[in-house]
Formats: sequence, C-alpha cells, structure tokens
Amino acid sequence: MLILAFDTATDVATIALVRDGEVLGERVSRAVKILDEADALVVEAGAVPSDVNGIAVGTGPGSYTGLRMGLVTARALSLSLEAPVAGVSTLDALVAGAPDAQPVIDARRSEVFTFVNRKPACVRADELIVEAGRMYVGDGAVRYRSAIEDRGGLVPPDDDPVHVPWARHHAALARVFGAAELAEPIYLRAPDAERALQR
Repeated sequence: MLILAFDTATDVATIALVRDGEVLGERVSRAVKILDEADALVVEAGAVPSDVNGIAVGTGPGSYTGLRMGLVTARALSLSLEAPVAGVSTLDALVAGAPDAQPVIDARRSEVFTFVNRKPACVRADELIVEAGRMYVGDGAVRYRSAIEDRGGLVPPDDDPVHVPWARHHAALARVFGAAELAEPIYLRAPDAERALQR
C-alpha cells in the first residue's frame, strides 16, 4: 500500500510517502506547501499520483488553522485520487517517535496539549503534571523546558528530531481508512476568532 501522510497541526508541517512500511521520502515544510511537497515526493519515488492508495492525516490537537488546512487538503486529495483517508492523532505520532515519552504541544496562551489519563487535553503549562525522570517531547516541551526540568522531567535538545510529529509515524499508525469526512479534528478549545466574538 502506498500511503501519503502529512501533519499540519504544529508550526512544523511534515509529509511522507510510505510504501508497505518503507519510507520512500519525507520532508519538513509549512502547511501551505503540503500539496507541492506531496507532488515532489511522488515524482521522486518514481510514482504517479494515482498510485497513492491511502492518505493519513494528522488530526491534532494543534493550531486551528493548521488543522483545517490539513484536513481540507486530505479531503481534496481523497476526492481527486479516489483514495481513502485515516486520521491519526498528532500526540500519538509524537509518542511513536519517542516511546514512553509524554507528548507536549504548544497551544499558545500559556497552555499545552498533552495526554491526561491517556486522553488528549488542554492544560495550563504551569499545571502540566511532570514525573521525575520521564521524557517530554514536542514543541511545548521545548518552550516550557525550564519548568519541566525544574520539576525533574527530561527534555531532549531543542533540535532533537523527537520533537517533530513525523509523518512516517502517521502512516505507521493509520489503521482504518475510509471516507475523508470521517477524519475528525481534535479540537480541545474554541478558536481564537470565536473566543474574540464571545467577549
């Protein structure tokens, strides 16, 4: 199976082309360039777009705008390529790259997205539960490194690849492929624009 996978939930968008578990190509980019990067990966692999059998897309949690761009792109590609879609949590992808680590995504406004009791949650950064000796990964772990390390947590160097939700992990974690609209985003709070209207 040839899977095109991508994640646009964080500031670093990733995209990969994976055939039967083998990574044919992977890139770091920006959400607005995902289509161009996808085309380049397919060409470099010596394939054509119609060879893609499945699409794996990151469902967050993360940036509202980034998530919308990724899901809209997945739906457009699914329609044009007649390929089914599987949604994969960005938090799960981070854990796949650093087993046993706690994923922490920067949610802005002094908050982070992480797992609480094994479920995605949005918590204040200063209320993040830190276990001494445990590793914390993701752009949120980098941003709040001092607070995590002060409480005994471990955070790899800023440029360590474990902080990136690599698309190859989305491809590996994708299990159920189906209609594109079934890949639902993980929204843990209202978008900034909606909150501003409520004030």
